[in-house]
Amino acid sequence: QVQLVESGGGLVQAGGSLRLSCAASGSISSINAMGWYRQAPGKQRELVAAIASSGSTNYADSVKGRFTISRDNAKNTVFLQMNSLKPEDTAVYYCNAQVVVSLRWGDYWGQGTQVTVSS
Repeated sequence: QVQLVESGGGLVQAGGSLRLSCAASGSISSINAMGWYRQAPGKQRELVAAIASSGSTNYADSVKGRFTISRDNAKNTVFLQMNSLKPEDTAVYYCNAQVVVSLRWGDYWGQGTQVTVSS
């Protein structure tokens, strides 16, 4: 099977930075899109940023200019560099990957990592 393991969350003051990492492992043939979602208490999960295997990226309007998504295809890893953090960025951040296993693709999720931004 496939596992996504996230790291890098924590507590930071407003204006600070954090870098999230997510490594995929298992019986992986290839990975298409990878992305980061977040869910704040009482709110729906929302897309933060996504990156295709080609490297093209997509960002939520609320994080454009502050967050940068990147990936290392050789290591099946995706990163999210978060700068100029705001209290409204506080949420559980989830890694997502569209993984091809034995010619079939599936949608996989990490366990989530808490990001808390204090004012």
